[in-house]
Amino acid sequence: MSSALQTRSPSSLAAGRFGQTRYMIRRKFFKLFGGAFHIYDEVGNLAFYSKMKAFKLKEDLRIYGDEEMREELLTIKARGILDFGMTYDVTDAATGERVGALRRKGLRSILRDQWLVLDANDQETGKIEEDSMMLALVRRFLTNLVPQSFSGKLGETKVLAFHQRFNPFIQKIDLDFSMDDRNLLDRRLGIAAAVLMCAIEGRQQ
Repeated sequence: MSSALQTRSPSSLAAGRFGQTRYMIRRKFFKLFGGAFHIYDEVGNLAFYSKMKAFKLKEDLRIYGDEEMREELLTIKARGILDFGMTYDVTDAATGERVGALRRKGLRSILRDQWLVLDANDQETGKIEEDSMMLALVRRFLTNLVPQSFSGKLGETKVLAFHQRFNPFIQKIDLDFSMDDRNLLDRRLGIAAAVLMCAIEGRQQ
């Protein structure tokens, strides 16, 4: 398994805002221009704020340390333009380090969303997939009010769970890394994956 997804030094990722095991992501359903997400830690403090720029052919999301956007932490940029199977590069804004990438499986995602987790060298190390094919089909063909749930794995080891709460007006997602007790997944990539999935799903609703 690539070192890009392995545990990093305690001073960098095992403490502070990236050191939490559970987060809650909140997005208002009705937003005409772009998208914005508030990400709270386990005790309800704002850990991250993300904003997606509107009307850009090449998707570009930024993750900040506060709502005033004074400290940029991560960037998520699409490699191409309007590609159904898009790859998104995740970069540490402070250091310029390429953390990894996330690639949406275009054809498979027609019926059931699936994302590939790539390391800094574009090697596949894991995947994030909707838990239920049946509920995925209900969402696509009957009603999108059915909450989504995803599981993420590196190899055969589960490293994250993503569960959308039922609320037709405010999108709320519980993000759980507690099962990743060996810190196999770089939390920066995990946070980026959750924000990206929220943005893509919000655009499709």
